[in-house]
Amino acid sequence: MRPEVVPFFHDGSNTWSYVVHDPGSRAAAIIDPVLDFDMASARTSTSSAERLLAYVGEHGLDVQWILETHAHADHLSAGDWLRRQLPGARLAIGDGIRTVQKTFRPIFNLGDHFPVDGSQFDHLFAADARFRIGALDARVIPVPGHTSDSNAYLVGDALFTGDSLFMPDGGTARCDFPGGDAATLYRSIQRLFELPDETRVFVCHDYGPGGRDVACETTIGAQKRDNIHVGGGIDEATFVATREARDATLSMPALILPSVQTNLRAGALPEPEANGVRYLKLPVDTL
Repeated sequence: MRPEVVPFFHDGSNTWSYVVHDPGSRAAAIIDPVLDFDMASARTSTSSAERLLAYVGEHGLDVQWILETHAHADHLSAGDWLRRQLPGARLAIGDGIRTVQKTFRPIFNLGDHFPVDGSQFDHLFAADARFRIGALDARVIPVPGHTSDSNAYLVGDALFTGDSLFMPDGGTARCDFPGGDAATLYRSIQRLFELPDETRVFVCHDYGPGGRDVACETTIGAQKRDNIHVGGGIDEATFVATREARDATLSMPALILPSVQTNLRAGALPEPEANGVRYLKLPVDTL
């Protein structure tokens, strides 16, 4: 069955979020929602998430899932805020989040009391798990490489790739974060390339290479043919060399420190301290 897919672009982080729903019912899922965050003032806003909520309300959709493709390093997730607005919606991520939590708990000195079992989320998907959104069949496809917890979601004929694939002229995501590995990403993408060429592909980020307008939708066939990093039959060794050389030139994402420590908590900010203020940590000379 062909789901309805509605994209929402977050200009501040070049992130695409999606509402995907079953055209035969009100059942829906929200994928990779963004919590607005201003680094200079450390102020949050739910403006972007409210756009998703407004669409859901206007169309009478029943949001059953809020799906994270991974613990993002470039934006804070609005998953926790949205699940509090949408009773019955389950916030889910792949079970690889446990590894990411174990990796970053000491970096942020979160302490032994901070759970690293993924319990901050309502549901953890195992590799290749199947689930439903109304009458839509959905499947979790692990795509580690960018991060160790990265998943893609195949919903009907629509594939949500997270950061594994960008638009063909944007290539692929970096692999130099803790738990990342270029060879692993190459193999993950080859698995996606086994899907039918007509499979619709919806990316999580687009930066408008060459000054073109931002875009979010392509196909597996176009990716296999045209992706500048991994298309056209590029072999693993060439991809790894290209990816690692490019990653060596990249600076850290501007919001990696607030994003990761928030997204480990499923998008929830740290609890207020004795003065009623919430604090995010900035580990110095660590990453």
